[in-house]
Amino acid sequence: MSQSITPKKNLLKAERVDYILQTLQAMYPEPPVPLDHSDPYTLLLAVLLSAQCTDARVNTVTPALFARADNPYDMAKVPVEEIKAIIRPCGLSPQKSKAISVLSKMLVEQYDGVVPNDIEALETLPGVGHKTASVVMSQAFNVPAFAVDTHIHRLAQRWGLTNGKSVQQTEKDMKRLFPIESWNHLHLQIIYYAREFCSARGCDGRVCKICTTCYPLRKHPKKVLKP
Repeated sequence: MSQSITPKKNLLKAERVDYILQTLQAMYPEPPVPLDHSDPYTLLLAVLLSAQCTDARVNTVTPALFARADNPYDMAKVPVEEIKAIIRPCGLSPQKSKAISVLSKMLVEQYDGVVPNDIEALETLPGVGHKTASVVMSQAFNVPAFAVDTHIHRLAQRWGLTNGKSVQQTEKDMKRLFPIESWNHLHLQIIYYAREFCSARGCDGRVCKICTTCYPLRKHPKKVLKP
């Protein structure tokens, strides 16, 4: 008699969380911050510029911007039109240039030119939403935060970690599932993995290593709900 073969089973959520953590830590033990910067202020501007723009494009634009002004005091004196001309390749330059100018003046007037180490204070600055503030808190100040971008939102759904109804819900679910000490690295690790192995077009939930390990019985593409 031939032995029956037990089919692989999809991993339980706790098993998926453990596998994802171990796999990403082995692949990206010290993930670098993808946006070039020298301090919290330059990181803040780089993250602001990255909205609807690639990190690679931002990194080609910020050298000229920071050569013109790399601190709030100097940037507050730069005409908005000049800022707009420099950052035009990043897109949304009218809104972003105004935000950079106004937030620089606010930092000078309200915080003595220092980027506040407080997520609520950061969110009061123009052009700085919750995601941008979370990135600055985690990458500039090493305070645990879990910024959710389109990559993380997509993979969290493919890996069955959230129902994906909103970015806010995804952030809440990821914080609940993963230990707080992993958040800052994990945020970057997922982004790097998404770009390299589980992109919007490169994987549909049945292609990459993590997807196929977590869901070996998945037969149809995983539909991802956009935020």
